[in-house]
Amino acid sequence: MNKIDINVSAVYKTVDADGLKALVPEAIKALDTVDTATGAGNDFLGWVNLPAATPASLIEDIEATAARLRETCEYVVCIGIGGSYLGAKAVIEALSDSFVAYRPSNGHPKVVFAGQNIGEDYMFELMDLLADKKFGIIVISKSGTTTEPAIAFRLLKEQLERKEGKEKVSQLIVAITDAKKGALRQLATEEGYKTFVIDDNVGGRFSVLSPVGLLPIAVAGYDIKALMAGAAEMEKITAQPDENNPALVYALTRNALYRAGKKIEILANYCPKLHYFGEWWKQLYGESEGKDGKGIFPTSVDFTTDLHSMGQWIQEGERTVFETVLTLQQQDHEVLVPTDNANLDGLNFLAGKRIDQVNKMAELGTRIAHVDGGVPNIVVSIPALREQYIGQLIYFFEKACGISGYLLGVNPFNQPGVEAYKKNMFALLEKPGYEKETAAMKARLADQG
Repeated sequence: MNKIDINVSAVYKTVDADGLKALVPEAIKALDTVDTATGAGNDFLGWVNLPAATPASLIEDIEATAARLRETCEYVVCIGIGGSYLGAKAVIEALSDSFVAYRPSNGHPKVVFAGQNIGEDYMFELMDLLADKKFGIIVISKSGTTTEPAIAFRLLKEQLERKEGKEKVSQLIVAITDAKKGALRQLATEEGYKTFVIDDNVGGRFSVLSPVGLLPIAVAGYDIKALMAGAAEMEKITAQPDENNPALVYALTRNALYRAGKKIEILANYCPKLHYFGEWWKQLYGESEGKDGKGIFPTSVDFTTDLHSMGQWIQEGERTVFETVLTLQQQDHEVLVPTDNANLDGLNFLAGKRIDQVNKMAELGTRIAHVDGGVPNIVVSIPALREQYIGQLIYFFEKACGISGYLLGVNPFNQPGVEAYKKNMFALLEKPGYEKETAAMKARLADQG
């Protein structure tokens, strides 16, 4: 097995094979709408050809910049929110030793994240960690004015300038931003920061295969050429207008389930390293499909851990859910269950078996139980946690998201709803220019007592 694979046979109790086949022409039309950029949001489809179209010179520039940061920094802080951090975080976590944070440096700086929240203690503790460390910054923002990352960058830039002096700081900060406009572009030009461009036609949640994700991943020591090669393989596979296209099959299957009353999709994994992949996937699908009163609600679980908390609800709760299961074929290490002479825990029947065998039987048993309990399962198989296959998986879900959004009848590439909280927040903080909104908000709060 040298590529990810999909199996939808465990949905047939809800939508049979003929029902899925009936959706194929509609899905092929949606695929064509993505590939020909003829649908709503077509000005944000630059991600479609990123794997194959990204020039080797850009990859080499990213690798060289990453190497410079690795040589000079103990920590590199990646500042961004949403797609500007989740993709890189997902890939780094998937490929890293689970306990890398507790191990001595392996020659690569530790990549940490900021600007993805407004946690005061989080920022204090991060700045305290960095107080006696050599650190650099990758700041990611098209505008440079998004509140969460802008606050983090202001604080960390000031800290870095105090430690290193303003002249040296220009060599320790890399900005990934708009080509021509915005506050961050202006600052980067004035201060002489190394920069990479976020193309206007690549939205944040589709940006992991651009410098937005590639630079932090390279700084962490991973092979971005292999990542992009895997994505390019999947770009070619998912251009096929037939049932050999796994992205098309996934998109039409989840829409068939949605039309059959399954309104919630749970992305389940049986590998703890895929936790943040679930977080990335939730943003990709939630922000792309949740609009116009429509959309499958995306959530994620880490099994078997969450079987001891969410398992009861999934097994016997409201029958509005389906699962997409990420199954990992190959582990990197082998650990056998030992024999215990006393056998007080009753587990000697497992002696000599690999932990992965136990895990896989737990996975299979859970899938059977959930399907029997009325929860359809889509299974996505991953050969191993390698850059090539992670690249395939990223592109597979991105392409399927575009197809699925058009099947759903929405624009998958805008996000008008995310501005509502910002307007309220700015009014409550009395931001200049929001005087009317501030007055209205104060009156509303006074009325509520």
